[in-house]
Amino acid sequence: MSKAKRHLIIPDTQVSPGTPMVHFEWVGKAIARYKPDVVIHMGDHWDFHSLSSWSPAGSIDKEGARYIKDVEAGNEALRILEHSMGDFKPKRKIILRGNHEHRMDRTIANDPRLDGLMGPHNLVDRSLGWEVVEYFNGGPRAVVVDGITYAHYFSNPNTGRPIGGTAHHKLSAIGVPYVQGHVQGYDIGSKQLATGKVIRGIVAGSCYLHDEPYKGMANSHWRGVVVLNAVRDGDFSEMPLDMNYLCEEYEGTSLARFLQRNYKRAKERFSLANN
Repeated sequence: MSKAKRHLIIPDTQVSPGTPMVHFEWVGKAIARYKPDVVIHMGDHWDFHSLSSWSPAGSIDKEGARYIKDVEAGNEALRILEHSMGDFKPKRKIILRGNHEHRMDRTIANDPRLDGLMGPHNLVDRSLGWEVVEYFNGGPRAVVVDGITYAHYFSNPNTGRPIGGTAHHKLSAIGVPYVQGHVQGYDIGSKQLATGKVIRGIVAGSCYLHDEPYKGMANSHWRGVVVLNAVRDGDFSEMPLDMNYLCEEYEGTSLARFLQRNYKRAKERFSLANN
């Protein structure tokens, strides 16, 4: 029997210029405390709003948006995370490319003159020792670690679009223990196979403090990281750590109070400042 491992999952971080980054210190300290064998970042670290096709160039929400600013913001956040780990070095650090990073590929495909100027070489993840799981044929790749299949999201084999539904529903389509990001919040499902074996899947797609403008009142979704203990051959014991827990642990106060003390108009800007 293989030795049990510990994984620490960082859901989508969606860093943009001006978004708070203090939680990367908390996550780094949590990594140093829990000492996982493997850290897996689920993707969409760089938000790349400047490259978003949902907001056309010239629209008011694109005012001031710049590719290089998007790159620098995400790079700074990863450096904060690395520094906050202190002397602890996980055996593996894996970062998945999400659909937000894929915006670079789409932009280059639409304007090949940008090839070489824009691309993954602008990002610091590899230089910081992260194994990068790239997109392939327009969709996320998966990586299997200790029997768990990790992907930014899993694609419907007929349409190529993300498989929808609950974490339990996704198990029927995926068929193996899995963890995915992409969808905000935290959801876990289980399924017993005819053999008696129980497999489980986790959907966790939000590790940030800011609100997403398009979500409105729905910004109250769960944010945090997830520790998987006793990982062996696809089995695990999950331990979600939400942002309030991380803030209380490393700032000594509630998240709402921390945001109110450190950010102007916090209650207007952050749903988490009102909890």
